[in-house]
This record gives sequence, C-alpha cells and structure tokens, in this order.
Amino acid sequence: MPAKWKCANAENEGMWGTMKNFLIATVLLVASTASAGRETLNFNEGWSFARFGAMPDGTELAEPKGLEKASVNDSGWRILDVPHDWGIEGPFRAELPNRTGKLPWAGIGWYRKTFDAPASDAGKKVFIDFDGAMSDTKVWLNGEHVGEWPYGYSSFRLELSKHWKAGEKNTIAVRLDNKPESSRWYPGGGIYRNVRLVKTDPVHVAHWGVFVTTPVVSSDCATIRVQTEIVGPYDKVVHEIIETGKKGQGAKCHLSIDFPKRWDLDSPNLYTLRTTVFRGGKTVDEVETRFGVRTISYTAEGFFLNGKKVFMKGVCLHHDLGPLGSAINTRALERQIEILQEMGCNAIRTSHNPPAPELLELCDRMGMLVQVEAFDCWKQGKAPNDYSRHFPEWHEKDLRAMIKRDRNHPCVVMWSTGNEIREQGNKAGHLISQRLTDIAHDEDPTRLVTAGCNNSKAGFNGFEKTVDLFGYNYKAKENARYYRQFLNQRPDIPLYGSETASCVSSRGEYFFPVIDEKGKGSGGRFHVSSYDLFAPPWAYKPDVEFQALDTYPKIFGEFVWTGFDYIGEPTPYNQDKTNLLNFTDPEERKRMAEELKKLGSNIPPRSSYFGIVDLCGFKKDRFYIYQARWRPELPMAHILPHWNWPERIGKVTPVHVYTSGDEAELFLNGKSLGRKMKGEYEYRLRWDDVIYQPGELRVVAYKDGKRWAEDIVKTTGDAAQVELRADRSVISADGLDLSFITVQVSEKDGLLVPRSHNTVKFTIEGPGEIIAVGNGDPTSHESFQSLERKVFNGLALVVVRSIKGETGTIKLIAKSNGLRASEVMLESK
Repeated sequence: MPAKWKCANAENEGMWGTMKNFLIATVLLVASTASAGRETLNFNEGWSFARFGAMPDGTELAEPKGLEKASVNDSGWRILDVPHDWGIEGPFRAELPNRTGKLPWAGIGWYRKTFDAPASDAGKKVFIDFDGAMSDTKVWLNGEHVGEWPYGYSSFRLELSKHWKAGEKNTIAVRLDNKPESSRWYPGGGIYRNVRLVKTDPVHVAHWGVFVTTPVVSSDCATIRVQTEIVGPYDKVVHEIIETGKKGQGAKCHLSIDFPKRWDLDSPNLYTLRTTVFRGGKTVDEVETRFGVRTISYTAEGFFLNGKKVFMKGVCLHHDLGPLGSAINTRALERQIEILQEMGCNAIRTSHNPPAPELLELCDRMGMLVQVEAFDCWKQGKAPNDYSRHFPEWHEKDLRAMIKRDRNHPCVVMWSTGNEIREQGNKAGHLISQRLTDIAHDEDPTRLVTAGCNNSKAGFNGFEKTVDLFGYNYKAKENARYYRQFLNQRPDIPLYGSETASCVSSRGEYFFPVIDEKGKGSGGRFHVSSYDLFAPPWAYKPDVEFQALDTYPKIFGEFVWTGFDYIGEPTPYNQDKTNLLNFTDPEERKRMAEELKKLGSNIPPRSSYFGIVDLCGFKKDRFYIYQARWRPELPMAHILPHWNWPERIGKVTPVHVYTSGDEAELFLNGKSLGRKMKGEYEYRLRWDDVIYQPGELRVVAYKDGKRWAEDIVKTTGDAAQVELRADRSVISADGLDLSFITVQVSEKDGLLVPRSHNTVKFTIEGPGEIIAVGNGDPTSHESFQSLERKVFNGLALVVVRSIKGETGTIKLIAKSNGLRASEVMLESK
C-alpha cells in the first residue's frame, strides 16, 4: 500500500482478533435509472402468466409444447406484475403437506412479456437481472434459449444481447418448475423478487463488479481499497466519494476519508462511491456504490464492532412475509425489522438461504447485523426433490453469486455455508465444507465462515476445523454440556448459538393445568399454550438458553428460532420426517417417529408456532421475555395470561411476569399476592398458586429497590366494537407502499376482548386496495385474499396497498354483526 494512504493510530486488518476492518458497499440499482452508457429499467410490470401441471384445485393441466416461442398466443393469459407468488393465492387444501403450508405452490408456471426495444439499443449489451425466481428457472428471448438458474433463492443475470432485436418487438418467456417435495417449508412459487433490464456499453463495470474494503481504519482516517472488475478495454476508471469529493483512479486504487463517520448499530452511517469508466475520451459507464465504514472482529472473548464488544441478539427468519406470501415487499420487510428492534434484536440469520437484496439494504440503513446463509442441504438431501439434486453442478455458482452480491453490505458480518447439513459426521462432508469455506474466502477474504450444526459430534470430529466460527443448534440443554466441552477443547474457535430455543406457542391461547414439561403444552383445536414453557423434544424454553449464555459469556450470540411465525413447519403438528435428524439418541428418535406416525395426514395446522411474533406481526407473550433480556435499560413489565376465565372462578390460574426489573409485586383486585425477586438464572417471575377471580391483575416491578415499571390486565366486558389502527396513515402512491391495519375486537372501553373470534368484513374506498388479510391463527384455512376474516383471540390484520399514480384519501371500513363498525383513513401521496 502506498505510504500516503496509511492512516495513523489505526486498527489493523487480520483474520483473527483485530480483523476485518473494511468499508462495505452495495451497488445501487434504482427502479429506473439512466447514466452515461448504462440504463437500468424496472421490468416488473405487465407480464402474462399461466400455470400448468399441478393446478391450485388439485387437478392436472397438461403443459403445451412450444410456449417459449414468440408466436404463442398468450392473449388469454392472466396479466400481472411481479414480484408474484402464485402459491399464496391458494386455496388451502387439507390433503396437501402441512410442512409446506397446505398451499398449492408446486407446479409449472410460465411468464411471458412482449415489448418494443428502441433502435438506440443497437450495439449495446443487454442483460436481465432476476433477484429470485422459484424455481428451476429457464429463460428464452424471441424463442431462443438464453440461460437457466435452478436455485430459487439465488440472484442471477442472463445476457440477452445475442438475440435482442433493437428497434423491434421482443418477447421474453420464463418457465418455472416447482417440483413437489422440494422444500421443508413454504417456498412460494413464481418470479417472487424484482426483475430489471440492464443496458450497457460493451465496455462496462461487470455484474457485482465493485468490491470495497478498508485495510486501515481509525477515528482520524479510513483507507479505502476499491477493486473493480471491468468488461472490455478502457482508458481509465475514476472513483469519487460523493460526500467528500475525494477521488482516485484505476481498477484497483486507494482513497481515504478523513474523520470517517462509522457504520454502527446506533448510527448506521453510509457513504456513496461513484465509479466512472472512460474510453475514447467519453464516459461509457457509471455506477454508484453505497458503503459504510466499520470494523469487525471475532476472538475467544466475543464479537467486536468498531472495537466494542457486541452480543448478537439474533433471530432466524424465513423468507415469507406471512399473509403476503413470498413476494418481496420492502415496506413489509421494514415493518418486520421495526418490530424486531423494538424487542431489542440486533441480528438476523437468513435461514436457510440467500435473502432478498432489499433485506440487506434495510439492515444497512436501520443498523442490524446479518448472517447470510447459503444452503439447507448439500449432496445429502432432506426432501426428495430439494437442492441436493443441483448441489454438485451449482453449489459453486450459487455460493459465489451470493457472496459477490452481498459482500459489500456493512450489515453482513459472516457467511454460513449450510444449516444442519447431513454431512457433518463424515470425512467426505468435511471436504465439502472446507471447499465451500475456501470459495467464500476467495470471493471475500474480509469475513469469516460458519455453519449451523445440530450434530453434537461436529464440534470435535474435524468438521469444526473446516469453518472459522462454530455454531451449535440447540445445545443449551443438558446443562449446556456441549457448549462447555467445546469452549474447553476448542478455545481458539469463536462459538455461538446458531439456532436456539424453538419454543412453540399460539398467541393468546392458554391451557390448564400448567405443567412444566416441554411436551405438555398442546391443547384443543391444535394450538399450543402461550405460557412459553413448551418446545419439541430437541428444543427448550428461552430460559434454558439464557442460563447457558450467562454461564458461558464467551459465547458471542444466539439466533432464536424464529423471529416471526412462517408458513409451513407447524411443529408440534408437523409431519416433516427430517425432524428425526435432530436426535442423536436412538430412543429419542424412536419416540419422535411414533409421534409423527400418530399425527396422520389431514390435520389443519399450516404455519409455524415457533415465532416470537405471529404470522401477522402481532406480538406473542414471548416477545416480552426477550425484550426484558435484550433491553435491560427499558422499564417494562408484562403479565400473562389474559384475565377472562369465567369457567375458572376459584381455580388455580398461574400468573407469569416478564420484566427488565429484578423483582415485582403482584396484586389481584388490589390485594398483594406477594413480592418476588429473580434468583440466579431466573428470567421470569411466577405466581403459580393464584386463585382466579375476575377483576384486575396489576404488577409493579422494581429495579435496584426502586419502582421501575408496571402492567395491568383486566377482565373485560363483552365484545362491543371493532377498532382499526394503521401503522402508517400516509403512504406513497407508488403502487408498492403498504399500510398494515390492526383489527381489534374490543369491549365498550376499548380493551381487547380475549378469546373473541368474530367475523369481520372489510370494504375499501379511494386509491388503495386490500391485498391481504390474516389473523395469526396457524390452523386457519381462510383465504389470505378474502375481504372478510375471523379475528383470532381478538386480532386480525388488513394490508392495504396504494394504487400507482393515484393520490387521495383511502377509507377502510370494518363491520361485524352485533358490533359497532369502524373506519380508518389513509392518505396516498
């Protein structure tokens, strides 16, 4: 490095300890932009769509031959915009597997689009970029095959130039083939992420061709190393940091920022780099790259961000957006992050696949750490038609694509090559793991590589040496003996909980008597009690992981399964036989196999119970035990259960309290039921002998002997009204922005009525449309596209979307028989 670019008193880059000091960047692809030599066009609108093979109603429709040809008459096909998920449209079918949501996502889908290409395209390079298409994508232009990409979670680019007809009509045809038994959870179906056309000069910056690191960072100066991959012969390349005006030249060059504003969780500062390519005295290409300055390091003592130790308070997230399905929407993702941050969450694991790029852009902007995960399986599959059939040919392409796309985001702090892969226990699998780690290091030498391991032996059989960071799934049980053993025997490898807890619950459901056995939480109607004590055989309540982490503070974080409920995998009612892979004890595996056999096939649950937050974004009780732990500075207290139990008068009805305080006093109708203090390794306060009487429960929490917070739960009257609350009353008239409207059945004084299940009907006026409804009930087979919905324990959700280009007032009206109606007003601007 030239001496003039070195910064004094800086933190040095290295693989361990004070390592990975770098600037992170992401190439911006705006919806429709043009710069010198480059044009990026939103290609989401106006597709013709048809399904074949397995149809939504269970029938079969033969796929005609030749649908890739430009001459095909598709005038009778459905016209729609992407992103689009054909599976979420339903209907739910009882006979379909519940592990993938009982929705008709399997089948063949065709998308076609005919459009005019301007004559000015002559001589240009033309590409189509897919952020994700589910799955087995094959693409034709004007009847000519231009490429394919099987993995439904990968972003990819295909070149169209050879068959592009400048000044004429062109037809793109896309075939997707979602095979049954190809996923362990609901994958969705269709072009479910964004699509763009990119037109460039023959000389241009390559796809994901800008990579920015900082070999040196200090409070006074950041040294920026820019590496640029350019296609074709060029004269020069100029890089400019827009905010500072600093410039540098060359495909590989160094710049600097004086007194850089670092990217941090509390202050996610970002900069913009403009890269300009010149040839023959003219600008032939220009791209902008957003980046942030920060340092990360992992040691045996933990994870450090900008030199400060940070505990990863993480959750695992699947990719679906609840009632919206898998079709990407930026506002829906933003809402999820807002809810998680309110809980105190600071990290996301993209289980078990590359995420939509919008998620990482939001995490950059909002200050979240991310582990980006590549695969759920390698050569040995978990379902008959899963990614294992593509792994030998495609794993390197997919992994390199993931890392090149995402390596510039400041939020990304590690790569994961797999989740609970079946090769953890054999030497051949160890070789695969090492190969994947080597690929990751080749594309990005600035970040460490990990994998989520459920095999307890993987920490000691050599697999652990093939990754940089070791993640254990569900190893806090048995007094955390595998955590302890790993820390003692592998002290040089940083350790974390890559998947933890897997507590299960249904929002607002409580069953009695309350038994402290994790398998005793199921009740009638296929629900699970929300006392947060219950989990499948391999898992445990949150308190167990908390104790392990407090006992072993060198563990640098946990990723709870899961932040939100998701479609599919309705454990403990899940029929997924891969659950057996979580057991090393033969007797435990045998018992689980017997439980799966008892379930049969036609049971109603279709979405998970794992979420800290339900499928609609409504907080379960569990939200508050994590908030109490992850936000200890926040005065808060939360009582459970609700207090509407007319059938339990005179019966024992336990009360639990989650609080960030260290002690609390509980009152029933003004009478103290005692003051309790948390003991060592206690994370909830319990009054297990409360005799139910209607009225008011009140808890007063204390911290360090001082009054800290309180919560009140009251017995409510009968349901009297429907109430509506919008998360945002003003939305953009771009046809994409959303308002999430909570529907609540309340008594006359406005208190939510627990155990209410009234049907509510919705109408809308003005420049908006209802695109989804839901209620968080994992057993409901009501359509997500209906204009009516039963509330589930008092709550339902309506999602309203603006109409592109139409401004004005939107009115949503909610009515339910016997209840006072309600309306809410939104503004689309």
